[in-house]
Amino acid sequence: MPAEALNILSIQSHVAYGHVGNAAAVFPMQRLGVEVWPVHTVQFSNHPGYGAWRGQVFDAGLIAELVEGIAERGVLPRCDAVLSGYMGARETGEAILAAVARVKSANPAAVYACDPVIGDVGRGIYVRPGLPEFIRDQAVPSAGIITPNQFELEYLSGGVITTRASLKAALDRVHARGPRIILVTSLLIEDTPEDSLDLVASSGGALWRLRTPKLACAVNGAGDAIAALFLVHCLRSNDPAHALRQAASSIYGVLRQTAAAGSREILSIAAQEEFVRPSRLFDVQTIT
Repeated sequence: MPAEALNILSIQSHVAYGHVGNAAAVFPMQRLGVEVWPVHTVQFSNHPGYGAWRGQVFDAGLIAELVEGIAERGVLPRCDAVLSGYMGARETGEAILAAVARVKSANPAAVYACDPVIGDVGRGIYVRPGLPEFIRDQAVPSAGIITPNQFELEYLSGGVITTRASLKAALDRVHARGPRIILVTSLLIEDTPEDSLDLVASSGGALWRLRTPKLACAVNGAGDAIAALFLVHCLRSNDPAHALRQAASSIYGVLRQTAAAGSREILSIAAQEEFVRPSRLFDVQTIT
């Protein structure tokens, strides 16, 4: 699929300062030559990790209103995918799924990619009550691509992941819910070296692993960016292994520069060349 043919509707939170949500996902896709139609579910001054922020959560009805306005331009049949991240509330999630249905009615080939933001290892669930169940029972079954971290995959599958066998079992259970492609964005199991981090893609019974050095870089937004990059590379190549290599290599390059600079925000602008030409391409291994 040529780059100029891609149009992606990205429905996520947004911040004025820093890079999380749409502020992390939109620019990398644009840097790859994709037309992005961003719809913001919130507008904050900065991400809440700072402890204080200003702004507001938008009413879920705004999503339908904006999608209606886009539809009035007659362009929904050209929408190749819908990407969603942090939902914030069940009502927002319902509005996102309604937008997905609207896009798919105009273009049945459109893909829904869901980053099922629920929680993380060490923090547990950090979204509102009822939202994890909504994501598991409604959003994930509607998606063709999902990009959970290890904690989220465990929640979605209902099992603890410590070995390659338990990983495969978890992926099989979640695939059975609907998603065709799963990217696990961070994984630490018994055969992962202490100084490394694994990323795993799964599709059609095949499993691919990419291993990178572990970086001392605790910033927000990396998951939002890799979900966006993985979606673009999947759409262009229809090859999850290739998409894993490109997306993970790009994010590693950006985070390496971020760590070297000691930045609290991911250096999406300063390190933008990594999105297009990663300085280091990691090998992808087929695992059984």
